[in-house]
Amino acid sequence: MIAEQIVENKTNYRDDKLSEKPVRSVVKSISWRVVGTIDTILISWIVTGQIKTAFSIGAIELVTKMLLYFFHERAWNNIKWGKK
Repeated sequence: MIAEQIVENKTNYRDDKLSEKPVRSVVKSISWRVVGTIDTILISWIVTGQIKTAFSIGAIELVTKMLLYFFHERAWNNIKWGKK
């Protein structure tokens, strides 16, 4: 999507009707976070052998990864490299 916009000089969603809608990106982000958390729970369960502990780790991971991602994005917004 980004490469297509650069090659075809499209600057936003309205100019590029073939790119995905923002709501689709939000749903994909949420579904990916769910997959990642399930993975963490399964790995934690295998390592600890305790499902309650695994769910606790998964719940903490869900929150911390969202917070870390938010601050990661905010930091990248301050970096000029790669921006026009």
